[in-house]
Amino acid sequence: MITLRIYHRTAYRYRQRVGLGPHRLMLRPRESRDLQVISSDVTVTPSAELTWAQDVFGNTVATAAFQSSADNLVIDCVTDLTLNAPIWPVFDITASAILYPFRYSDDEWIDLGALAIQQFPDPVGRLRGWAQSFVRGRPTDTLALLTDLSCGVSGSICYQSREDEGTQPPLETLDRGWGSCRDFAVLFIEAARSLGFGARIVSGYLYNPDATILGSNASGSTHAWTEVYVPGAGWITFDPTNRNVGSSNLIPVAVARDIRQAMPVTGSFVGEADAFQGMSVEVLVK
Repeated sequence: MITLRIYHRTAYRYRQRVGLGPHRLMLRPRESRDLQVISSDVTVTPSAELTWAQDVFGNTVATAAFQSSADNLVIDCVTDLTLNAPIWPVFDITASAILYPFRYSDDEWIDLGALAIQQFPDPVGRLRGWAQSFVRGRPTDTLALLTDLSCGVSGSICYQSREDEGTQPPLETLDRGWGSCRDFAVLFIEAARSLGFGARIVSGYLYNPDATILGSNASGSTHAWTEVYVPGAGWITFDPTNRNVGSSNLIPVAVARDIRQAMPVTGSFVGEADAFQGMSVEVLVK
């Protein structure tokens, strides 16, 4: 078990004072058997009224409502937590799902719903064909297939940090041959869905104490990865950026069907079209 403190600051700068619309904050990590939050404090400048809720995925969401205009907006979150995820997890997969292809139960199909449906167009099945290339036989070992697929993403795509907003469609990532952690995650999740798996995107933090892991240039950073639902084992974590299985160095904040639903901070302002000057994000995990 390790105890960590996460500092996360998001700062927006404007050329003149603007009206600040409601901002949606997803900054509190998701608690589980392997992760317990000791404390998590959010501070917003200028001051705002915070209301808390859970979204459809069970993520903790705060909404910041502002009463005054400002030319700067700073959102700070400090979280203390314990992380106790095993480095080499063992997955108790149901006998009927050990080999692929397998069939989810009727209830599982209903509950997985859109999490088992591709979210990006694949008109001629090129992505599905790429994913099928990792199926070594029928039947084949389910966990080995998913692991090969995860490693295949980083084997086909070069990692490149990207500061611009949004995510590349998976076919664009394959064509370009490079992408960020969120592009890796979207490619993997769409490929897994094309093979019939229920999968979801995860956003959170990467703990990287020796600064050797892709996706972080210091002891930690924001990161994106995936989870695939396998009967018996439940949601299995795959980090295609680093070819890892399991969550020993991952701190989840939000799970979602689409990565747009898991952004740490979203909001709006009212002002001149060129009022927005820039933003910065600082993360420290120690």
